[in-house]
Amino acid sequence: ELLPGNGVTIDGQPLLSHGLAPDNRGGPTTMSYDSIIWYVIERRGAYGVRIKDTLSQARTEFPGIEKYPTAYSWRINGKFEPYSPPKLIIVPNILGTVAESPSAGAIVFKKRGRRHRLDVVGGPGDKRYFVIFADETNGDETYGGGRFVYVDAEDEDNDIVIDFNLSYNPPCVFSPYATCPLPPKQNRLTLRVEAGELMFGDLQFH
Repeated sequence: ELLPGNGVTIDGQPLLSHGLAPDNRGGPTTMSYDSIIWYVIERRGAYGVRIKDTLSQARTEFPGIEKYPTAYSWRINGKFEPYSPPKLIIVPNILGTVAESPSAGAIVFKKRGRRHRLDVVGGPGDKRYFVIFADETNGDETYGGGRFVYVDAEDEDNDIVIDFNLSYNPPCVFSPYATCPLPPKQNRLTLRVEAGELMFGDLQFH
């Protein structure tokens, strides 16, 4: 509950009271004042407040992230193997804990003469899936904790495309205070994925 005339908005509206949904339930309720935004986070039953400054020097002077050259060869056609019924997969995080996430199936593809497989995060009927993966560039050219990529859902023939050019760094590459998921053990590729974002700054995963 807010006092009148305080200048704070809730989800962009000048409301005086509102329920605060945390960040892991379909999008958080976001409060803002001038350049400052904040919202509630929930991690394994504990709550906190995450605060961001949109005019932070780290943001306004952000130099960008280097990437591998975009290559069509890393836009790979694969097959989607659905799980029936969908299953829960174990996803660790940088805090050393684990969580269960729903998985509708796995993307199976071939690269450099070998068959590879990645479990997706997402349920049946989703329009796109989230993939957390590790590969043999991690800790050298790319972030040691793996990378993320979104993939459009399969078509009616279970054909699916995974474009590793769209692979990006988790928030932990920018800050030691983020709580990033790490690749499930089955999503560690025996492959150098030379596509997508490279390592940023001096942070590394330990």
